[in-house]
This record gives sequence, structure tokens and C-alpha cells, in this order.
Amino acid sequence: MVANVFRHSQRVIYADCTLGNHVYHARYLDLLETARGEFFRYLGTTFLHWQEQDMIFPVIEARLQYKRPARYDEVLQTEVWVTVAERVRLNFGCRMTNQDQALILEAETLHVCTGREGAKPKRLPATLVAALKPYLRVAG
Repeated sequence: MVANVFRHSQRVIYADCTLGNHVYHARYLDLLETARGEFFRYLGTTFLHWQEQDMIFPVIEARLQYKRPARYDEVLQTEVWVTVAERVRLNFGCRMTNQDQALILEAETLHVCTGREGAKPKRLPATLVAALKPYLRVAG
């Protein structure tokens, strides 16, 4: 079974760019965060909803492979899918292209479910795991 992929489009704004007119390397993390947030909205929930349930999903590791620079005013499409959704782990795979379908970035972000105080990991809610299951793409 092929996993579903969520797609989010956003235009590169000037504030994300360096003087050389390309997206500053650290800003890609913000672009990925935006896409993950929109993915959750698409699923019918928000990060704030889970925060109100005393669950947050901090990034514990990020792997980014920069393929080519994104530039001011380009429209980027970020594909998001789930690579792990079990126990306390929630990981996302991402692929970013520009309006010409040129590959900009491949990434994976690794998260842990914890309370707002961050003291101890918590099991992912079964309802969230069920909502994410159609987007689960197992590596291999």
C-alpha cells in the first residue's frame, strides 16, 4: 500500500533570504514547521489542541539535505509524510521542490511526544496515530 502524502505550498518571502537572494539555511526548518502545522490542520487538529491536552512534539533531531537553493518569490511545495508513529516517537519525511519541480531539499525531522514541561516522554494518543496511519511510509 502506498502512503498518502500531504502537500503544502508557500512563497519564499524576502525575510527568509540572505543578501545573496537565497533562503538562509536555518530558515528551512521554519518552512518545514509551517508544512507540518498545516498537515495537522488538514488532519482536523492543531498543535495547540495537543498542547492543551498537555502533549507537545519537540524536534529532537533534524536531517536536511540541501539540493539547490530556493530563492526569493519562488513558490515551494513541501511534501510531508510520516516515517514513524509509535510509542513516544513521531517522525516526518519531507521533500521540497520549487515551481519548476526542481528538488530543493530532502529532510526528516524526529520528534518525541512529551508534556509541556518536557520532563518525561508520553505515549502518542491513539487517535493521532490513527489519523497519521494513511501517511505512514516505512523506509526500506
